[in-house]
Amino acid sequence: MSDQQTFLVFVMMLAAFLTGLRVAKWSPRRSRKAAYWRGQPSSIIQTGFRPGPSEPLLDATEQLRVVMTADFRRRRLMSPDEARVFKAAEAAVKSLDLKWRVMAQVSLGEVLTSPDKRAFAAINSKRVDILLISAAGEPVAAIEFQGSGHYLGTAAARDAVKKEALRRAGVAYIEVTPGHDFTDHLGRELARVAKDSRLNLAA
Repeated sequence: MSDQQTFLVFVMMLAAFLTGLRVAKWSPRRSRKAAYWRGQPSSIIQTGFRPGPSEPLLDATEQLRVVMTADFRRRRLMSPDEARVFKAAEAAVKSLDLKWRVMAQVSLGEVLTSPDKRAFAAINSKRVDILLISAAGEPVAAIEFQGSGHYLGTAAARDAVKKEALRRAGVAYIEVTPGHDFTDHLGRELARVAKDSRLNLAA
């Protein structure tokens, strides 16, 4: 074998060796992350891999570790105006002798579904201020309080998405503004929804 051939063989072997070192260094990092996202707490403990502060915690053990070292405070479920609307809705349901229940801050992803995954994703994380459900647990009507911030930014567009999804599911949508007499307005609107519901059931 000539000197030139020997040199070429040496270069090729050195390149293969350096490539092997790089792969060996990279693979454990990738495997640690893969193990985490598969939700394997034992792998997390063994490797010491921890997600960054912006990464979601999918593993229950890791969630508990973070929660145990964090501070939590209570916060209001509803604003004062939304609480007034909630009480007015309860009063209207009672005065109309409806067997409905009034609920606050309900996720649309819990009460609506769609075979279209993109459409469902568009509404999954959105909430309605107040939801009325039947005695059987079926959503009947959604009530949204439109305060002073309703027309700021993309709020109106987000409300339009919720309104259309509810309409397509056959759930009534009622808007309440600061200018309304809450009790009178909701009494009339819920009476109309109840009448429509009875007509639909009789059809």
